[in-house]
Amino acid sequence: MEVYSSLSPVGRVVVLGVGSLIEAQAKDQALFFDIINLVNRKLFLLIWVLSILLGPITILIFILRSQVPLNNLLVINLIQRVVGLVAFVLLFWQVVLGSFMQKWIEKLGAWIFKWHLTEGAVAYSLILLHPLALLAFNYVARHVIDPFYVFTDFCLMCRTRPEFFYTFGRLSFWLVSAAVLAAKLRTLPWWRENWRKFHILNYAVFLLVAVHSFFIGSDSHSFPFVIFYIISVPIVLYIVAVKLISYFKTS
Repeated sequence: MEVYSSLSPVGRVVVLGVGSLIEAQAKDQALFFDIINLVNRKLFLLIWVLSILLGPITILIFILRSQVPLNNLLVINLIQRVVGLVAFVLLFWQVVLGSFMQKWIEKLGAWIFKWHLTEGAVAYSLILLHPLALLAFNYVARHVIDPFYVFTDFCLMCRTRPEFFYTFGRLSFWLVSAAVLAAKLRTLPWWRENWRKFHILNYAVFLLVAVHSFFIGSDSHSFPFVIFYIISVPIVLYIVAVKLISYFKTS
């Protein structure tokens, strides 16, 4: 303040001008980063929405090409398939976002963390709805309610090839349930330090679901969903490889 007071009027004008210039540059820089974040956010949401739509579009194309008239069984089957495909996409985004959350926050802002949590809740709801739809399908088709078959009928030496890959789906359901439970309990003392270890199960869940969806039915290798499938699986495998290499380097 004393230095400023000792300056001549011209000097004071220069100092004020420099200060105003720095303040203006800071505001311009902040505005620039706000615009970049907005563009990144819009681009992310566009890619996210398009990836979600691939499943329903694939099923819609099947309906338009199919000569089978709609009935209760087919409607339940179509719902189950749409739910399964959308859940697969959401699982992919859960892995991609959760693996590099800090970098996503830096690129998109803090909102992406809340988005990740909400997306996880929706993903698990769809994962639960998928076998429930199979339960409803079996009831309408055979008038039998058998939740043990749908949820716990694991096998290795299975009677049929599809039953073996149904086991992949059942296993993935219980693994993701364990990961969700760990996330819910993360505020408790023991879970606060260990819940992330259970959250790693999401990688295994995605890969199990990828195998399950590929060998059960044909939607995962039908256009246009096959585009997402052949891109998403290598990406997750790459993430798993990066995480494993990082783990072994630090241990």
